[in-house]
Amino acid sequence: MNLQDLIVTPILLILVYLLAMIIRNRITDGVNRKYFIPGLTLKIIGAISLGLIYQFYYKGGDTLNYFDSGSKYIWEAFRDSPVKGLQLMFANGEYNPETFQYATEIMYYNDLPSYFVVRVASFFDLFTFHTYSATAVLFAVFSFSGLWAMYTVFYRMLPKMHLQLAIAIFFIPSVFFWGSGILKDTITLGALGWGIYSFAEIFMFRRNFLLGSVMLLFSFFMIYEIKIYILLCLVPALMIWFYLSTLGKLKNLVLKTMILPFTIVLLFIGGYYSVKLIGQENHRYNLERLSYTAESTARWLSYVSEREEGSGYTLGDFDYSPAGIMRKTPAAIWVTLFRPYLWEAKNLVMFLSAIESALLFIFTLFVIGHAMTERRIIMLISNPIVVFCLVFSITFAFAIGLSTYNFGTLVRYKIPMLPLYMIAMFMLLSYSKRPRKFVAFTSKE
Repeated sequence: MNLQDLIVTPILLILVYLLAMIIRNRITDGVNRKYFIPGLTLKIIGAISLGLIYQFYYKGGDTLNYFDSGSKYIWEAFRDSPVKGLQLMFANGEYNPETFQYATEIMYYNDLPSYFVVRVASFFDLFTFHTYSATAVLFAVFSFSGLWAMYTVFYRMLPKMHLQLAIAIFFIPSVFFWGSGILKDTITLGALGWGIYSFAEIFMFRRNFLLGSVMLLFSFFMIYEIKIYILLCLVPALMIWFYLSTLGKLKNLVLKTMILPFTIVLLFIGGYYSVKLIGQENHRYNLERLSYTAESTARWLSYVSEREEGSGYTLGDFDYSPAGIMRKTPAAIWVTLFRPYLWEAKNLVMFLSAIESALLFIFTLFVIGHAMTERRIIMLISNPIVVFCLVFSITFAFAIGLSTYNFGTLVRYKIPMLPLYMIAMFMLLSYSKRPRKFVAFTSKE
């Protein structure tokens, strides 16, 4: 960060807040309006703070590399020739004579998921004159837009839980910090929110089919380009949500009982082929290679952690066969949700993450203590929203816990599942306080 940040960023912030005030009056009501500006502000604070920590605490890292060793050269190409800049912005790792001098300087040019972040940063650079903090603010705005879209979906379904939803989606520290700067996680978090919103518009609310389809495909495309494993967890969970919601609208109990087994079979078949189709375009995430990908990723991150004396963890010795993976499923989920422990933290950032994990563990125990009765277990397995949130959260926690092996990386990777996990916990807690009627399901319409 330099003098340019002190000039461009304040001007951009004024424009962002003016636009936010105009938009807020159109997309909020008297109840949820109070969460809009605070949620946006936390994202912006997170984006700027992330850059400062990477610059002055870590002395470098991905977010600075995306900017200083990435979008910088696309910006220079644009200044030389807009045609060259556009060629680099839409490049996919290929070299050509016109842009070769710039492409060879870009650190992530041949790493397509990372280069996607560089391309997004270069697009925002056009509006910020390649100013780090200003570009980071635009990343934060995109992420917030997706989270607000997701908030509106659940708020429409659960209007009496407006505060709990806001806490889960906007006010979890690791989410607004790690999901706000120039990072992969910022883009995928925003895209995840838009994907859930678009899916709900099409299949739950049955409106805006054309626009919703375009938004759904675009959000899935962004996730696919950066972190395909999020889609591998999201698509089956969305299918479960849709099937259970459709089944729940049937009033005939006998018919529901007859249809349920066929629905479950159809669900597993559909989920299997969805994952298979997603993996066909990326051989690393093909069903036949998932275990190999998990093993190689885990071993590489473990090696880097040991070499750099980082915050590594282990699940113990096991083989990455299907049976071996199944045996380690509980440990993988546990490490994602509730670790690092306080005594495992080796620096300030990890200590703050450890505090958050401890609080999440305490809150989970509190919810379980209130909700684990026969009636509430039936609610857990029958409510479509709870099932969707937990299916995505648990499968995602399993996937990254099994393949990360580094707490520093895990803290960033797990942020997509935290809002949905917290929504499920809040719903169970709300139900446990009102065992005869789940008032949070009272629709506004």
